Amino acid sequence: MKLVIAETGIPPMDLPATHNHYPDMMVAMLSKAGLDVDASVARVFSGDQAPAPDEGDALLITGSPAGVYEDLPWIAPLADAVRDWASSGKPVIGICFGHQLMAHAMGGRVEKSAFGWGVGVHTYELTDAARAPGDPARIACVVSHQDQVVSLPEEAERIGGSAFCPNGVIRYRQGRMLSFQMHPEFDHEFAEALLAIRENIIPAERVALARAGFSHHTDRALMGKWIAAFLKGEVE
Repeated sequence: MKLVIAETGIPPMDLPATHNHYPDMMVAMLSKAGLDVDASVARVFSGDQAPAPDEGDALLITGSPAGVYEDLPWIAPLADAVRDWASSGKPVIGICFGHQLMAHAMGGRVEKSAFGWGVGVHTYELTDAARAPGDPARIACVVSHQDQVVSLPEEAERIGGSAFCPNGVIRYRQGRMLSFQMHPEFDHEFAEALLAIRENIIPAERVALARAGFSHHTDRALMGKWIAAFLKGEVE
């Protein structure tokens, strides 16, 4: 599969150089899930043109420190590109900022949440519409975000979330599009390192809960398989 990755940001520079950038994490996740990926990367945050549908078989939009409501020159062109990909019928996946950007592009609303930082391992309940017989009723995975999708686009469907993040997984009827607020590409080592450099801006009790949560099981491998199956057209 020719996968186009819209890279919308890089990990904080304070992280050790041993940690990969987001596109590398995405490719590793999909490869472990059994998807043979030929990936190209458009670094839209640093000036690359937003990718068009004729450039690949599918689009994946990464996480970013940016907010979709910020006046950054690359956000509007990327939103235009999302709408073009939706019209093309080719699959689109969004992760964290990508999840928010897709909702924003299709008419939803994103803002900084009154709940504050979401960090550590969170659990989302999945709706019946998201599950085939035998599928789990919930998924647990690493999160790291302040912004949230607070209003869905008109033709979007919430298929997973929590009390903290109600619109955590969204499926779109405007095209073959699926997005997650969670970070299935993050392993615990990366997530803990990321938390460590942000702990001075996050309430101490939330940092402590997040650190405790890193000892728990996550479903990142299952989510990787879900995303791979969606990109291959095996699931809606």
